[in-house]
Amino acid sequence: MPGWKWSTDIRPIAGTNTCQKRHFGYCLSGHMVGKIDNGGKMEFGPGDVVDIPPGHDAWVIGNEPVVLLEFGCPTVSK
Repeated sequence: MPGWKWSTDIRPIAGTNTCQKRHFGYCLSGHMVGKIDNGGKMEFGPGDVVDIPPGHDAWVIGNEPVVLLEFGCPTVSK
């Protein structure tokens, strides 16, 4: 959804500063930016395979909704 941002829309529900889930998938449409806790940044769009580590914020850029086909990634507890 255009205007969506994890830190604005999900952080209040998740209760963590950044998303703590790994996302692995294929972008079908739209564009997103992700900022990793270690300072790294990624941008992806249609046709890109994405592997976003735990500890990130992400937001939609542009006016096209993002459709991401996400493959299951197990959550690891420590």
